[in-house]
Amino acid sequence: MILIGQYDSPFVRRVGIALTLYELPFEHRPWSTFGDAEKIRPYNPLLRVPTLVLDDGDVLIDSHLVLDHVDGRVSADRRLYPTEEPQRHRAQNVVALAAGISDKAVSLFYELYLHEQRSELWVERCRSQIIGALAVLETSRADQPSDYWFGTRIGHADIAVATTLRHLTEAHPGLVDMDRLPALRSHAARMEALPVFEAVSQRFIPPSG
Repeated sequence: MILIGQYDSPFVRRVGIALTLYELPFEHRPWSTFGDAEKIRPYNPLLRVPTLVLDDGDVLIDSHLVLDHVDGRVSADRRLYPTEEPQRHRAQNVVALAAGISDKAVSLFYELYLHEQRSELWVERCRSQIIGALAVLETSRADQPSDYWFGTRIGHADIAVATTLRHLTEAHPGLVDMDRLPALRSHAARMEALPVFEAVSQRFIPPSG
């Protein structure tokens, strides 16, 4: 398999971490959607990452679809989502909130730094959505006393939130006061200290228009 995209994207990074944890071999091509657009285009006309090229040549182009496929490559007892309800849909909701925060963080970055005229209405909307979702995640994480969000081992929820927080705080320094989110701050620090997070990592590189 070939994973296309840079690890400063939380979406690419969470796929890379999952593949590594699953011990599924892959080649990483750290192509930028801006600087390497023409390299990505033959695989993904939307020029989005992550893009996963399967061994048979098929291409998956959405992080949720990619991870669904990756989960299917391992036995049920190794999958990074809980297998039983209600824990399964609760974990999926945490992942959805984290992914939504990252989407808004990307939109906010483009609005602030790549547009000649910014929309203050859109900027404030993105900020409020990010802060609102973080508040929900903070409450959820504070209610879980264990090292991991759901159960005794790492899961997609743990990975998604940690990668989202790394991207958010690097792309928008000062936007969020992490001292007001102690459960999330502690969670992110614990995840980032894991060898797999250190191995699958890249500092944020601001795109240029």
